[in-house]
Amino acid sequence: MGSVVALVALSLLLPAQAFYLPGVAPRAFKDGEPVKMKVQTLVSTETPLQFDYYQLPFCQPRRVQDLPENLGEALAGEKAHTSAYKARVRVNEYCKVLCRKTYTPKQMEEFQDFAILEYRVNMRLDNLPVAEMINFAYEDKPDKTMQIYNLGYPVGGKLAPEDGSKKTSQSTDTYVLNNHLRFKIKYHPVDTGDGITSEGERGNYIVGYEVIPFSIKHTYYGKWNQSAVPYHPLTTCAGSPPNGRFERHQPQVIDPAEGGQVIWTYDVEWELSDVKWASRWDVYLQMTDDNIHWFSIVNSFVILIFLTGIVGLIMTRILRKDFARYNEVALTEEELAEANREMREETGWKLVYADVFRAPPFGRLLSVMTGSGLQLFIMTILTLLFATLGFLSPANRGALLSSVLVFFVLMGLPAGYMSARFSKMFKEDNHFQTALWTSTIFPGVCFAVFFVVNLVAWAKRSSTAVPFGTLVVLALLWFGVSLPLVFFGAFLGYKKDPMTVPVQTNPIPRQIPPQLWYLQLPSSIVMGGLLSFGAVFVEMFFIISSIWQHRFYYMFGFLALVFIILIVTCAEITIVLCYLHLCAEDYRWWWRSYLTSGAVAFYMFLYGAYHYFTRAHPSAHFDSLASSVYFGYLFIFCYAVFVCTGFVGFYSCYQFIVKIYSSIKID
Repeated sequence: MGSVVALVALSLLLPAQAFYLPGVAPRAFKDGEPVKMKVQTLVSTETPLQFDYYQLPFCQPRRVQDLPENLGEALAGEKAHTSAYKARVRVNEYCKVLCRKTYTPKQMEEFQDFAILEYRVNMRLDNLPVAEMINFAYEDKPDKTMQIYNLGYPVGGKLAPEDGSKKTSQSTDTYVLNNHLRFKIKYHPVDTGDGITSEGERGNYIVGYEVIPFSIKHTYYGKWNQSAVPYHPLTTCAGSPPNGRFERHQPQVIDPAEGGQVIWTYDVEWELSDVKWASRWDVYLQMTDDNIHWFSIVNSFVILIFLTGIVGLIMTRILRKDFARYNEVALTEEELAEANREMREETGWKLVYADVFRAPPFGRLLSVMTGSGLQLFIMTILTLLFATLGFLSPANRGALLSSVLVFFVLMGLPAGYMSARFSKMFKEDNHFQTALWTSTIFPGVCFAVFFVVNLVAWAKRSSTAVPFGTLVVLALLWFGVSLPLVFFGAFLGYKKDPMTVPVQTNPIPRQIPPQLWYLQLPSSIVMGGLLSFGAVFVEMFFIISSIWQHRFYYMFGFLALVFIILIVTCAEITIVLCYLHLCAEDYRWWWRSYLTSGAVAFYMFLYGAYHYFTRAHPSAHFDSLASSVYFGYLFIFCYAVFVCTGFVGFYSCYQFIVKIYSSIKID
């Protein structure tokens, strides 16, 4: 097992760090050609809520157009619109006036609220997200730097005192508005005939999209002349110098008491770059913490090797001798004496052979959860495979969520088949009910939570709210594709003969002796879930941090490794605990195996809640929308983990029990 996992690890390293497939074909722009800057959402690291760009009273074009989006973008709330920002390829322009607006105190207060919560504005150009670039210095190599990104730009910020004095208890914070943006657009001339534009000219690829925000209280001469926009002269701008400097100016203070006038401006600088089009996303996908990932994986491998050793001990040192004794294989005197000593403590699992395959309570529900777990398990494997190969690059917006939905829907066939096989084994007669539960219980719970969160988001006018048309598409995928596939899979499963077990079940159940505290159900669940969570804790931290900080998560190679470790860990810890319970003559392993391995989801939920209350702004703790959005989506994720890992533990334990009871002779 260790060598197989190591081989898979080596095969995943290259795609995890250096390979991705872009989501769009390259487009070449000719000199002077207009390019469209699109605006998206307002996001914050202080709260999980995101809002539409035009929910704040920014400058608007004459007609705001909603740009088309795929299913994944709609579910993530990544709505894009046309904007009033205009640029022409390789044409530098400074102090272009976007608009002049007069704001009421209420509107200014809204800007201040967004500045307090550190909201950032997302934009994109030619499918590249705008970002503030920061030079990152390595601790061990101070002379070596690397550019890292911070998506978007802040709506505003806190004004620092000019004299550097600290805030007193009587003073209040003053916030400023970032009303001037300097866009730096990097381009790379086309070197081959692939970049010939429609007019037959050689064009330019856009390979970088950066922004530097400023807060400037603009002034102008005489009266405002609307017809002179966007080239209205401003006294705060020093003409149009190449360096784009401004005259000494005051910041644009947000005054929620009086309101005020704001002039929105921007610069556009074009910079020649040697970055190739195929490498333009590299700055967004660089890893600065791969050493931590490797430490996490090594730590998880230690846990995995420990559990593998225990399972190997059970299967070879103990069970081999039991099999030999039951199959009347001659043993040496030393082996026989050792076997007799162990027999007094290790015979419990043999005494319950007539009850170990007794149908569990709520057998139909267990078979349904097993089928849904297989559905999620295959979906996860396919998603990680395509993501590791680069097909789900962040450049292909919404591809990850769309793929998850498509794979889940298509895996309804094996889900129905698996649930039917176990339901028939448990002698559950209502085949229609089993198929119906399989197709509705897991997606139904997720859809109900999602719908409630969506209702709250609708009420709060958050862009997190999914349009009604998207909900209709989800319903069509559910009832038009997934449900028929589940029923067809269940039909195939019920047509086959029931699964056979190696021993017969007595009609009268055996009495279970009192169990020690550490063998009781709550203790088993706590121990099993905690060990599995320890194997994935670090990677979960990176995933939640990436989502919370609105950064691209693209370490799918590491994630695939961690998923393999999680699956093997869940299987082995469940087998070990199941064997201990059988030795204590407790044959109720069906639900216990499912809950033991699925308990890792409970720890994930607790960690997610801890992350929320330590990272979110205090005002978000009592915000019904913020809390419902975060904990609603966290519940859906942890519920899926519970069903998936529960299936892994249950099915591994089932195969283990079939194996050991089919290898001995029962008189």
